[in-house]
Amino acid sequence: MTHDLSNRPADRRAGFARWLATKDCTDCWKASRDADTESKEEWLAARRAAEQEAARAWATRFDMPPLEGPEKALDWGERSRHQLMTDAHTSLVVEGAWDESDWAELEEKARAVTLAGWWIDQRDAEGSDLLELLEAAGEDGLGTENPFR
Repeated sequence: MTHDLSNRPADRRAGFARWLATKDCTDCWKASRDADTESKEEWLAARRAAEQEAARAWATRFDMPPLEGPEKALDWGERSRHQLMTDAHTSLVVEGAWDESDWAELEEKARAVTLAGWWIDQRDAEGSDLLELLEAAGEDGLGTENPFR
């Protein structure tokens, strides 16, 4: 690509020309950006699919009920529930002082919360806070009834 450097002061033309020589032209930059976007989107789609499969396998293995809510929130809710439950198990049982009977009680409370939106809302919570969150959800009646209907 040709650049008109006549509008630059004479003492700044050489430096700018050297800098331009290290850069892609606009068309090449756009093509590279679009290719990067496509590869990122493909990578993200593959990662989401793997996370979704892991969440479904986990839910089946541990007898978790299907979630309820808008269709577009169900997969995200499943992934959020799986991640939070996994984090909680690590912090409370593996690294903490809980035994399997304590964990079984928490799992029962988790089974009672079937709203995908609730799990999505808790996605950034610490695993160690899950018991408190589940107890609050039980007090609020956020089990199988959707308060937004």
